[in-house]
Amino acid sequence: MNASSTLLPAVVRPAVEERAWLSSDHCAGPVLELLGALGWAIVDTPEANVHRTSPDGRVYVGWLPEDTAAWKRGIVWQVRVLPADAEPWVQEFGPYTPSEAVSGFLAALIANPSR
Repeated sequence: MNASSTLLPAVVRPAVEERAWLSSDHCAGPVLELLGALGWAIVDTPEANVHRTSPDGRVYVGWLPEDTAAWKRGIVWQVRVLPADAEPWVQEFGPYTPSEAVSGFLAALIANPSR
């Protein structure tokens, strides 16, 4: 089946400037703002690491820019989940993962609490 090009949707290609988020700026803002808006508890350390915990205590998010052990393992973000009826699990992200990607991961996780 051949379709006329007038019937096909237009291809949308964002300008290169609109893709700046694809590279990390090493800023935790998008993640911390999302979790703060949801009322997650926050603990800042003197070393500039930030730890947030969900209101039910089952999800921990750590931004670890000054954690030597984390850097040795190549991570800057750590997400730990303690499900009520399943095995705990951890997801870690490296220093070049954009915080917008981590924020998107967390938003999807939070939006689907039953999974």
